[in-house]
Amino acid sequence: MTPSVDPRPSAALNGHVNGATNGIVKKHIHPAEGFSTRAIHIGSEPNAETGAVIQPISLSTTYKQDAIGVHKGFEYSRSSNPNRDALERTLASLELGGGHALAFASGSSATATVLQSLGPNAHIISVNDVYGGTFRYMSRVAKENQGLDTTFLDLENLSENGGQLLGEIRENTKLIWIETPTNPTLRLISIQSIRAHISKLDNPPLILVDNTFLSPYYSSPLLLGADIVLHSLTKYINGHSDVVMGALILPDTPFHTELAQKLRFLQNAIGAVPSAYDSWLAQRGAKTLSLRMKAHGTNALAVARTLKASPLVEDIIYPGLASHPRHHIAWESLSPHAKKWIESLPGQLSSTTDFPYSGMISFRIKGGLEAANTFLTSTRLFTLAESLGGVESLAEHPAKMTHGSIPPAEREKLGISDGLIRLSVGVEEEEDLVEDVLQALEKAAGHLA
Repeated sequence: MTPSVDPRPSAALNGHVNGATNGIVKKHIHPAEGFSTRAIHIGSEPNAETGAVIQPISLSTTYKQDAIGVHKGFEYSRSSNPNRDALERTLASLELGGGHALAFASGSSATATVLQSLGPNAHIISVNDVYGGTFRYMSRVAKENQGLDTTFLDLENLSENGGQLLGEIRENTKLIWIETPTNPTLRLISIQSIRAHISKLDNPPLILVDNTFLSPYYSSPLLLGADIVLHSLTKYINGHSDVVMGALILPDTPFHTELAQKLRFLQNAIGAVPSAYDSWLAQRGAKTLSLRMKAHGTNALAVARTLKASPLVEDIIYPGLASHPRHHIAWESLSPHAKKWIESLPGQLSSTTDFPYSGMISFRIKGGLEAANTFLTSTRLFTLAESLGGVESLAEHPAKMTHGSIPPAEREKLGISDGLIRLSVGVEEEEDLVEDVLQALEKAAGHLA
């Protein structure tokens, strides 16, 4: 159940063929082409009829058949749509090692589909610091409706031999759910270590990695041993805060192809599919993912350094800082293209220095909820709002907002205290963001005084 992972995107799914299919002229885009080249060209081939370099939006729900069962690849838009198909081909090319991608109406519907695919009375292991919406679905919806049993584990601090993890795996354990970095405390989990531990088993569970916080630009979990990668496309991949979508991406091995077919059957049967317009928007956003992620990362590093230097900040959590205790895991998790870019930056950045690591920062402010509220209501550029990954900078209070569904005792245990603030650093000018953080900290400090 641990097939080898081919790091090359599947040629058949990624435009590396000749001819025209469904009105699309396929391009000669080699799987080894760079990240931005694939993002811009795969799934965005010129239209065969008009030559348009931008995909038309196909709003039709129904497609003519030339005879019974004879058609151009489309029957009904819930089952397949040209825009959704194009987006899925783009996504499969962006996650290195990807061969199959499925787009959903939201990240939550992608989560639900994976968990439903496990069948009744399954057991899974999940990182204990999991996104609140995922926790809610696991512990309430899936538990009550399909008898799912979830063991929440600290996957960051496993013993070297994986004894704690292996001791929790049962005969019906079908999945290990990983977020790395976790939301909102940005704890890092070694995907390679998890894979190495469970490879000792005769029938190891699947490994799913929620890669929303890093995006396919900064991390390639399929190359590290994951079986499924999940994204909330709402966040970095779309990047413009105007689409709610999710996705699942799998390798192109025979085993994973069979699994992808099962998930695609559920995608169609359940019907939690995105609209053609949303698919078009998300694909447009994905074309600039590399440019945006570089800006998110460099801006976040500057803000993180600013917070680290402030006497009002108790703790700064940004894995790209060399002072972070799991800094080496952050470096090991970098995708080949992100590592290549970071090593090209001025200052000879490496595994022993600070480096950009996506745009998410969490920090604990002195003064608890009162100081946090003052900070969050004093920023000018960081908008107080849920979500993340857009071009604009956002700030939120996890304990009262995104993770309010987690019981207070559990939140406290996970470090989601009243003083914890989460920032999604956007792509505005670096100096403006730094200045905004400094003035908000000053107001929070003055309020405490």
